[in-house]
Amino acid sequence: MKKEVGLWVDHRKAVIVTIENDNEIVNIILSTLEKHTRFSSGSHSDSPNDVNGSTAEDIRDRQFNLHLKKYYSEIAFNIREADSIFIFGPGEAKVEFASFLKNEKLGNKITTIESVDKMTDGQISAKVHDYYFRKK
Repeated sequence: MKKEVGLWVDHRKAVIVTIENDNEIVNIILSTLEKHTRFSSGSHSDSPNDVNGSTAEDIRDRQFNLHLKKYYSEIAFNIREADSIFIFGPGEAKVEFASFLKNEKLGNKITTIESVDKMTDGQISAKVHDYYFRKK
């Protein structure tokens, strides 16, 4: 039987709903990311903050991106065996994660990417069931 996955994701939390053999498993992965603040281009200092000439903002951006990669890797590890993946969420993380999956050669498993508001875990589970039920 098919292993169908629905994934609600933002930068702080991923809710993975796996449906296989009429059984549902919900797995939650929490990120320890702090809110990422982006500054306008005018906020860069001309004086470097470290020996490589990087500003503090550059260092924060690199740390943020490294943390995102680790977070997305953990999510991908948990859904790697899926036959189909429905991705949804409120912000840009869903699109970033879809790109991450494409780089990991798993992009062909993505069926849909959808924007939604914040949801409870129960609403996420119900949405995944509705999505796969409609497809049958």
